[in-house]
Amino acid sequence: MPLIGYVQDGVRHIGELEDDTVYPVATVADFYKNPTTRVTRAGEGIPRDQITEAPFIPETARVFCVGINYHSHAEESKRGAGQDLPKFPMVFGRWPSTLVTNGTKVPVPPNEGLDWEAELAVVIKDKVWLADRASARDHVLGYAAFNDLSARAKQLATTQFALGKNADRSGPIGPALFLPQEIEDVDNLEIQSRVNGETMQSANTRDLIFSIEDIIAYITDTITLLPGDVIATGTPGGVGLGQTPPRYLNPGDVVEVELSTIGVLRNPIVDRADIASEL
Repeated sequence: MPLIGYVQDGVRHIGELEDDTVYPVATVADFYKNPTTRVTRAGEGIPRDQITEAPFIPETARVFCVGINYHSHAEESKRGAGQDLPKFPMVFGRWPSTLVTNGTKVPVPPNEGLDWEAELAVVIKDKVWLADRASARDHVLGYAAFNDLSARAKQLATTQFALGKNADRSGPIGPALFLPQEIEDVDNLEIQSRVNGETMQSANTRDLIFSIEDIIAYITDTITLLPGDVIATGTPGGVGLGQTPPRYLNPGDVVEVELSTIGVLRNPIVDRADIASEL
């Protein structure tokens, strides 16, 4: 069964999801001390609509994003910006505070073009240093959908991505964390993004330039990955920036990311003023 995160008495917890019922497992802090794909329930079920969901990772987790990692997006980037096919994974960071759950309202930053990026996210299970490709996937706890919503004006203003990739609430992840045994073939998942029901991106994870094991091995010869860290593996062609003219999200839009087996991650786009008191 997939896992979700939720907040109880101000503390983030992990629960197992079955038929819209959440079965408590542990606090997030305790779970990630020794995460396992063999989950033990620790309490009675709670209806999902009675909990406050939160990301299913530690609040201190790192988020590693990979740019230009689908052949279709590489072609799109070459046409638009002359970007060559990368020789190594193009890794940049996100702050975990930007991550939000399915259904969370996402504000459009002023003077920005907020763009969609459908991605497969990988959550790390244990401490990893110098991973080799042959065993790299042994360190994966699970998989989820991710939307790397990007504030394009800030991203393109300089060669540094940090501001453009860390707008408030710009990292929806979910709708749950699926354990590896629940996904038949993670290298053959259909991936889509939709805006107001219109398909914008449609691809398959077999189109990745660098595989999951490539990315884990590349990161861990420099940085030790820790339990709960997230790797967002990149987005296919079809982003708003690549269209003529560029097309971006506006208040009132609904953006969806869907991966086969994993399901749909759906978030409404709103005016920042409408949720200013929540930020």
